[in-house]
Amino acid sequence: MTTASLESPFVSAVTLLGGEGVLHAQPRVVMDWIPLVRQGLPSACVDAVVRITGITQTELAHALAIPERTLARRKREGALSPEESAKLVRFVRVVARAETVFEDANSALNWLQSPNASVGGVTPLSLLDTEIGADSVLDTLGRIEHGVFA
Repeated sequence: MTTASLESPFVSAVTLLGGEGVLHAQPRVVMDWIPLVRQGLPSACVDAVVRITGITQTELAHALAIPERTLARRKREGALSPEESAKLVRFVRVVARAETVFEDANSALNWLQSPNASVGGVTPLSLLDTEIGADSVLDTLGRIEHGVFA
């Protein structure tokens, strides 16, 4: 995947994370995300993702492989750890990519939450807790976008 192919979904990722007001930054290219992830994203990003996507905090916690109690603690502390931040960015990148492919947020979320034979009969959302699972979902989205049987 080239840097150019990541720029467009990251624009939507900013929105999914609550925008510049929550991030206190306006990342425009992949490299802009590295210092944000390393310092830890504001915990308000979790609330933004829940609000904007309509998924529950429980579903988000499962998709990120972060215990709900840890997310609650991070909200009190004000920031996610770098590892948790990387997981959240991975999650919003996939959601943003699905929205681009399906050209509709509701259709994208329905697809992410529905069992799919192309990803082993599980929900794409359930695979986002690992990098390889997220890559598989992104690959499937690419095949859908290009009209290849997915």
